[in-house]
Amino acid sequence: MSKSLAFATCAAIGGLLLIPASRAVGIAQAPATTVGQAGTPAPTGDDPGPKIPDGFTSIFNGKDLSGWHVSKTNHHGTTPDYHVQHGLIVGTQNPQGKGGILLTDKTYKNFEVYLEIKPDWGCDGGLFLRSTEKGEAYQVTLDYLPGGSMGGIYGENLKGVTGAKAVRPWQEVWKREAWNSVRARIEGDSPHITVWINDQLVMDFTDSANHAANNATDGMIAIQMHFSDEKVKRWVDGGFWRWRVIAVKELP
Repeated sequence: MSKSLAFATCAAIGGLLLIPASRAVGIAQAPATTVGQAGTPAPTGDDPGPKIPDGFTSIFNGKDLSGWHVSKTNHHGTTPDYHVQHGLIVGTQNPQGKGGILLTDKTYKNFEVYLEIKPDWGCDGGLFLRSTEKGEAYQVTLDYLPGGSMGGIYGENLKGVTGAKAVRPWQEVWKREAWNSVRARIEGDSPHITVWINDQLVMDFTDSANHAANNATDGMIAIQMHFSDEKVKRWVDGGFWRWRVIAVKELP
């Protein structure tokens, strides 16, 4: 920043008034920049910052993981590294190759859940709806990698969940290297699941029956990090997932 000063005569007080040079000649001040990870300027772009939609209640307090717990019985892994840093949930495999799920303590039946996420390319995540403790759930796929599906529906350890077809390709609405919103709604005993990415409808799916474990009509919400190995390459070395908003609206 320049420290040069321009001198302007102020006749009213018979002296000299010191003002910054940029203001003296009417030059607009450059906007302040924010600093991202590793001290690099964070993109300001058109990101409005985190928001909670009307009618939703945050279930992540921005400080710690109160109200959440890690599954100790999930097949993706039982020691995933979920921690809160600078108001975000940040997740990575621990140890390398082992993922897992972070579950809400509370169970939900009919609801909408809203996320704001920023994954690294090459890292496979997921959003579990009506999940059991070990991760049997209707999953909104968040496979952010080559050939992956974002916003699809998958039966995680459920039998008979078929026929989910995208309304719109996720690539048309996803913003690279930016925060993106995902909103999912599940309702009905035979689940009707709707998914939006950045407020654009990408999935509208009604199951042929209730295929949840033990025919459950409620369960926990979970965020997933997939396991990875030489045969199933679903994560990149040093990769992270980030969540800055998780909010819920319960439905009748």
